[in-house]
Amino acid sequence: MSVLSAPGFPEREVRARARTAAGSVFPDNARYGSTLFGQGQHADVPAMDAIDHARLVPPVFVPLREEKMFDLGREPLAGDVDLTTTIGGLRSTLPVYVSAFGSTAVANGDLGVAVAGQAGAAGVPMVIGENIVPVSGYGRMADEEQSSLLRRLTEYSKMAADDLGGVIVQQSTEDADAEVWNLVYSDPASEPLLASGRLAFELKVGQGAKPGIGGMTLIPRERAAHLSAQYDILDIYDATEASVLRSATPGTFTAEILRQQIRLMRNNYPRCRIWVKLPPARDVADAAEVAWAAGADAVTIDGAEAGTGWAPHGFLDHVGLPLAECLRRVADRDRHDHSLLVSGRCWEGTRVVKCLALGASAVGLGRAALVAADENADHGLTNLLAAFELELRLLISALGKYRIADLAAEDIWFPATNERSR
Repeated sequence: MSVLSAPGFPEREVRARARTAAGSVFPDNARYGSTLFGQGQHADVPAMDAIDHARLVPPVFVPLREEKMFDLGREPLAGDVDLTTTIGGLRSTLPVYVSAFGSTAVANGDLGVAVAGQAGAAGVPMVIGENIVPVSGYGRMADEEQSSLLRRLTEYSKMAADDLGGVIVQQSTEDADAEVWNLVYSDPASEPLLASGRLAFELKVGQGAKPGIGGMTLIPRERAAHLSAQYDILDIYDATEASVLRSATPGTFTAEILRQQIRLMRNNYPRCRIWVKLPPARDVADAAEVAWAAGADAVTIDGAEAGTGWAPHGFLDHVGLPLAECLRRVADRDRHDHSLLVSGRCWEGTRVVKCLALGASAVGLGRAALVAADENADHGLTNLLAAFELELRLLISALGKYRIADLAAEDIWFPATNERSR
């Protein structure tokens, strides 16, 4: 290597691009399948956003605590906070759900199944992401191995109570070609969920890690020819590498296309709840309005901080609105009792309560759920949710409130401008 140096300039990154060409646009492909990627993933210290900098601010005067005291006949305690809620039409023990992991290899094996079983036992909803069936098949036939989707759905149903939680199956453009929703809707394995109103379908319009582009994964080189009819296959690594890049389409949406898609979902799958997943786009409030007006039971917004799968560095750190700004734009527009679900680097209770105070109905756990299950395959997610439960009870009661629905913008303070999400 040359002795040339460039202090104050990203020399290391430039040299990486000079060595590996297009492959350097993404994280190190040797880490694929064992690393979760999201905003700031290559930084030594996690970046802090506006929500992290905000503070929860308990009041002196607590009229809602007084009401609770009259109801109980004693001073209220943190344990009196009611954390049960309805998330997109699904009853949940906590205002959290497990976000979609997509088709990333990290979640396609036993880890995804472990998350499913523990989420079901805990009574919190779980989303199963897109592009699983087109790549790996469904596995309903006797001579086929069950796909990750079917394994997770089956494990969740086995562990869940009959009246709590639910499974949400996501579908993208390629999934629609593979008729994923039709397969799930007609599968006997789905009947317990359908019969109890605990199956939902989520239309994937976009995602936080890669707004404006479709899902991406690395696949074995020998599978490229088989999948090239459905996906864009890019050979961006050295010819001796085992993997190639598989890219999905983001789909094409206008307000009318989105409206008609939701109406079609309601017509074709009348026993399902209907969810819509939006990226952190500049017109996210407009899209949310269209979705709710068309009859969506929930709108999920991935902040730019969200992500578990494979994405270019530039998208992870520079593309899409921060979660705080998404919440501000939608909350300023929404004046109705809609189910607004959000995700983006939520791993502990204070961030969850802040999001709820800013207008979210519930918060998704992506990387946190996978890391917890990886730490303890039998109880990791269960333990994480137990920690959430304690934190939420303490935080919400400290605000003088005892129901999730009572949280409001008055409970949160932003430094500098003293404005919400600024």
